[in-house]
Amino acid sequence: MSRKSVKVLVTNDDGFRAEGLETLVRALDPVAFVTIVAPDRNRSGASNSLTLDAPLRVRNETRNVYSVEGTPTDCVHLAITGLLDEEPDMVFSGINDGANLGDDVLYSGTVAAAMEGRFLGLPAIAMSLVSTGAGHFDTAGEVAYRIIERLIEVPLPRNTILNVNVPDVPFDAVKGFRATRLGHRHRAERAIRERDPRGREIWWIGPAGAGEDAGPGTDFDAIADGYVSVTPLDVDLTRHVDVDGLKEWLAVG
Repeated sequence: MSRKSVKVLVTNDDGFRAEGLETLVRALDPVAFVTIVAPDRNRSGASNSLTLDAPLRVRNETRNVYSVEGTPTDCVHLAITGLLDEEPDMVFSGINDGANLGDDVLYSGTVAAAMEGRFLGLPAIAMSLVSTGAGHFDTAGEVAYRIIERLIEVPLPRNTILNVNVPDVPFDAVKGFRATRLGHRHRAERAIRERDPRGREIWWIGPAGAGEDAGPGTDFDAIADGYVSVTPLDVDLTRHVDVDGLKEWLAVG
């Protein structure tokens, strides 16, 4: 790929007006033709959900910007399978306002959008800012620019999914990049029970647990040390080491 010839589909799960998405578009614009197809509102935690029981309404907000009344997965699926006249070269999802570390990838709409791109044959990147309240989206934007520059120089296979997490610090405080594996969180905190203004019981999902498997080599560890974490993901959820043991278990009796 040459400069400004790569076509990038940008999406997210925070909604098409989110600061992170706007930052990502500014970062990619110097080297890519960017088209935005993103949810019309915040759809965090949507995971890989695909809308099959209702039509999807799409609004062309401005040139190359489309909002969809659907999930992040809907956005990518629709963009690649019919909405866009030209198929993009890659999918870039983010910049998410919050971490997608370890088990988070199972719930994340940001990561799910990247996975949908992979399902449909495109390399994909999911990028998240591990927010601490400082709001250094510009740091994540610089990381995005450097990653796409590297992808243009040395393309990765079309089955690639990269899950990128960026520390919420000024860019000159970032120590570098680390290739990592997913860590693992402790069990989530308890659900929170409250009452609405009419006295009816309501529940909030509790906060995610802290890192449990968070040692050297993990995405948690890289962020804690001030590095950008880059984790290659695979969509094959099979636990291959247990297949033979399961065969024996199924044969009993």
